[in-house]
Amino acid sequence: MEEKIHGLYLVISGAAMGGSWVLLFEAYTQIGVSIATLAYYCGPVIVVILSPIIFKEKMTSAKILGFLSVIVGMIWVNEKAFLQGEISLGLLYGLLAAVMYAVMVIFNKKAESITGLENATCQLVISFLTVAIYLGMRQGFSVDLVEGNVLAIVILGVINTGIGCYFYFSSIGLLPVQSVSILGYVEPLSALIFSAAILGEMLSVGQIAGAVLILGGVAYGELLGKKTKLLKK
Repeated sequence: MEEKIHGLYLVISGAAMGGSWVLLFEAYTQIGVSIATLAYYCGPVIVVILSPIIFKEKMTSAKILGFLSVIVGMIWVNEKAFLQGEISLGLLYGLLAAVMYAVMVIFNKKAESITGLENATCQLVISFLTVAIYLGMRQGFSVDLVEGNVLAIVILGVINTGIGCYFYFSSIGLLPVQSVSILGYVEPLSALIFSAAILGEMLSVGQIAGAVLILGGVAYGELLGKKTKLLKK
């Protein structure tokens, strides 16, 4: 009975993962990779806020201060958009993707009896079906691939999604959900670097400062929190 309930949790988690992908890529087309990714990573904030209620995890002062820094940085990064209303639709997609991210992490963590490769495989299959249904309803099941994009799609599917998700979902059961969430903020750093280096997207000084606050809050909340625990021991 427990395995069936955990299986249902994993179905919900996989569907949320697929939904987050759909919303995130819609946000990419509206506001670009860097800002969309930073909006998406409001998701771990939601998880950490809910973790004391759902998983009975204690919030340390270091993690609270770290997440305050993250929230301030997120507002700073998107301040111009909020004031001018230029990217409200894209920002909405990004924030909805963040909600789906939170659902994905919470329900995957609750599927305690399904771990490792089995967890990652089920998660990816369900998320794939979710995205496929969305695409089928939106544009049909015919997909036109440009020859020059095939290699990038293979790398994205095998390395970023397949191998990356295996490591990610294998670690969820071994770490507190707060740690899973806060360490996830390393990803926006790579998004900022690659979007600037490869796509030529430019960030303002305020956006860079916001990104520094986000990543600094992550480092402070996670690393200082662990240091405090070691000192207590």
